[in-house]
Amino acid sequence: MSVKMRPFGSLQLVWVCLGLFLATCEASPSNEVYALNAFKEAIYEDPLLAMSNWNVLDADPCDWNGISCSIAQDHVLKLNISGSALKGFLAPELGLLSALQELILHGNNLIGAIPKEFGKLKYLQVLDLGMNQLVGSIPPELGNCTSLMTLNLESNVLTGELPPELGNLNYLEELRLDRNKLLGAIPGNNNSASNSSIYGIVACSKYVNLNVLFWVDNEIEMYLSCITDLSARVLMNWSMHSTLSMNLLDFFVQPIPILKTCKVKVALTVPKDSNVIKAYECLKSYSKSASSWQPTGFCRSSQLKFANFSYNFFVGSIPKCLENISGLSFQGNCLDDKDPTQRPAARCGVNPDHRPAQNGNKHEAASRPAWLLALEIVTGTMVGALFLVALLTAVQRCKSKPSILIPWKKSASTKDHVTVYIDSEMLKDVVRFNRQELEVACEDFSNIIGSSPDSLVYKGTLKEGPEIAVISLGIKEEHWTGYLELYFQREVADLSRLDHENAGKLLGYCRESNPFTRMLVFEYASNGTLSEHLHYGEGCQLSWTRRMKIVIGIAQGLRYFHTELDPPFTISELNSSAVYLTDDFSPKLVDFESWKSIHSRSEKNAGSIGNQGAVCVLPNSLEERHLDVRGNIYGFGVLLLEIVSGRPSYCKDKGWLVDWAKDFLEIPEVMSYVVDPELKHFRYDELQTICEAVTLCINPNPSKRASMVELCTMLESRIDTSVSAELKASSLAWAELALSSSN
Repeated sequence: MSVKMRPFGSLQLVWVCLGLFLATCEASPSNEVYALNAFKEAIYEDPLLAMSNWNVLDADPCDWNGISCSIAQDHVLKLNISGSALKGFLAPELGLLSALQELILHGNNLIGAIPKEFGKLKYLQVLDLGMNQLVGSIPPELGNCTSLMTLNLESNVLTGELPPELGNLNYLEELRLDRNKLLGAIPGNNNSASNSSIYGIVACSKYVNLNVLFWVDNEIEMYLSCITDLSARVLMNWSMHSTLSMNLLDFFVQPIPILKTCKVKVALTVPKDSNVIKAYECLKSYSKSASSWQPTGFCRSSQLKFANFSYNFFVGSIPKCLENISGLSFQGNCLDDKDPTQRPAARCGVNPDHRPAQNGNKHEAASRPAWLLALEIVTGTMVGALFLVALLTAVQRCKSKPSILIPWKKSASTKDHVTVYIDSEMLKDVVRFNRQELEVACEDFSNIIGSSPDSLVYKGTLKEGPEIAVISLGIKEEHWTGYLELYFQREVADLSRLDHENAGKLLGYCRESNPFTRMLVFEYASNGTLSEHLHYGEGCQLSWTRRMKIVIGIAQGLRYFHTELDPPFTISELNSSAVYLTDDFSPKLVDFESWKSIHSRSEKNAGSIGNQGAVCVLPNSLEERHLDVRGNIYGFGVLLLEIVSGRPSYCKDKGWLVDWAKDFLEIPEVMSYVVDPELKHFRYDELQTICEAVTLCINPNPSKRASMVELCTMLESRIDTSVSAELKASSLAWAELALSSSN
């Protein structure tokens, strides 16, 4: 009986092993989904909705934007989300994408450090993190990505020295480290027999084991009549500086004038002061010979074809092994090279005029009179006392500031918290309203003129004052954190500095605890939003000339935000809902949407937040929020299309407005199809100008988008918004003119 049962037991064992194998195979994709979701969690702003279809509940990420998978759909091979204005961090969990070959996040607003876990990506061939705001040092673990062919870290804020481990990247072909704050020497040894012209006769009869001979940038004159063991393939690696017969037998009966090679395997160490060596007979054999040269750092990257180290703070000399790379740039550093493109010594932390000599200092000290020494001691004591008083005062002031412990993650551990100080002086110049005053002005908060998931907008009239729009933030008190309080105060202070005819005017704010209230008070724009007129109102109210006036007003407002304010100011979501219109249809840019991303994260965590509620955003991101100027320019391009066409920027049935309009923008014959059918007339030359401006705004490469100064100049010079221009265009404008005059 037992004999009969054995085959069945073996079959069971096979099925169990197969099940375990399949379970193991399925675990990898789940890890990869977990890694991608962790990356999405680390992104706190996605203004272009690049990750909009990244569904946390979806176990198959292969259809997500920016993701490419293997043919079997079992591994993620590429993650490419570039030029999407993403704001957030690089999640260490991306190191779990074990089969990843390309990680491209170029041209975003990513902050934080490069995770050392990226060193686990053994198959990674392209790592492009250029044009972000990454900080910290380059992790040495990147040297473990031995399949890497392209490494782009340009235009970040990286610091520290280059890790020598990057020399392990034997397949590296393209290296971009320019425009950072990197320090130290460039890894790569310079102790080979380089740049020394060696002349002499090499006696080779002793070296029967010699079969490979390589030199580094040396010109060698020798007799080869006895080097019969050197193979033809080695000789073919040498470049001849004179015309010689290709018959190798001729090499053995005549002196070869010059031999030169750049392919380094072994080099001979030569004293620096030996310009000419008459007899060089220290060479023995390849295995026992003169000192062997082992390349280090980037001298090991034999495939390197392009390297850009420009605009850092590198010191020392350029490794000789890199000088033969065709695409090489070192300008804007602190190297020993006397190249005028290097930084001035003063900007490298060196004062060329200050060269203290030890003996001179001693002589100077000996010649000083005693009264001068006493004066220096008394002066130093007084300065030290003043410094101590100032330090104690600063410490006392810091202690007096209220501090708020802000949770970084949902954890009871104190190490997951950071302390942020709320500056009570920040809003001292901004009017503070009390809730009762606003409640009276807005008729018991019954006059609601707008709403969104994160706010309500009321209309009111101040006593003996202007009409106002009051935005009440909808975050609950139990979800309000110290970070949000700091954000609110910074937002109020930021909005209060806007002073332009095309910017919404902040009149003040309201901040109370009982009942919990956070409100912003703006001057009311009586004509509603541009979105309401374009998509929900009577489009005929917006003639071509009126639309062009709105376009130029928006452009002038953005030019003021981007160039006349320091730091620049940007609109969180620049669209037709952010443009309010006055009685005469002048545009007012108002940033009501800046709370949307913060509120959405608060809502998402609401189920498990509790009193220690967590909004997972670093405090220093407050300083980063206005750096997306190029993202605003893209939004301006979309807004131009929206104004001219009367179509929304996105429609569920027809998709994105930009994708629809691309077919018409550059073809004169069909350009007029972009124009809103509600318009009875338009000026074709101005339509061409608008289409040209749109093209300049929506360039996929953010660095190639036009600035608002350029765009504003072009629009102001080519578009005529005078009354006479309107009258020339159509006789129907007389009726509009009469109507506006009567108002």
